[in-house]
Amino acid sequence: MPEHSESATEKNMSSIMDTIAENLPKQKSGKFDVGSVSDKMKEKLFGRQKSVHWVLGGGKSADVLLWRNKKISSSVLALATAIWVFFEWLDYHFLTIVSFALVLGMVVQFVWSNFSSVLSGSPSKAPRVELPDELFVNIAVAIGAQINKFLSFLQDVSCERNLKHFVLAIIGLWAAAVISGWCNFLTVIYIGFVCAHSLPVLYEKYEDQVDDFLYSCLGLLRDQYQKLDQCFLSKIPKGNMKFKKSE
Repeated sequence: MPEHSESATEKNMSSIMDTIAENLPKQKSGKFDVGSVSDKMKEKLFGRQKSVHWVLGGGKSADVLLWRNKKISSSVLALATAIWVFFEWLDYHFLTIVSFALVLGMVVQFVWSNFSSVLSGSPSKAPRVELPDELFVNIAVAIGAQINKFLSFLQDVSCERNLKHFVLAIIGLWAAAVISGWCNFLTVIYIGFVCAHSLPVLYEKYEDQVDDFLYSCLGLLRDQYQKLDQCFLSKIPKGNMKFKKSE
């Protein structure tokens, strides 16, 4: 009996939803397509079916962004904060910091090479600091790969004939241009770095709540658009684009 009542309730609800859908004004081409928010509620954000870790590319970079290892993630964020504080708050310049670091290294090696024999009784060589060539190659390859992904994304958006994605990309670039006018390039990079290390992990933790909130907002926008369409847009007279030929 409970199963029969539940099925009857589902049939009644589906019939009510079909009746409401039939009474709503039909969307014509060229207008905003609000879609069915109730169907999207069953999906992840933007129709995503994979995990957040997979969306971020997987691997060590995704582990750092999602704080899989808190020591590494906190160290990376602390290093970025220190660099931003040195350059932005303390008004240091890149050449100044590099020069101070080289001076400090030369002083340490000078003291080591000249006083090691006095302290230990036998001369010892100062340690050599050498950066491996693979480090610079990996950094260049990683940066080039990210730049190519970004350019490929922009080209795909431009060529896929999806007006919604195209407008969103234009708005994002416009917002980046406006924000860059408020602060310098280093601050913009630091803000993006902090957002990349905070927003994904927060979304992964509160994924269901964020999805429900966003789709509820989309539902409100849909209702407001339908009211606007019924009260104003549908009453706008459509002009006749066919011109009569002059005799």
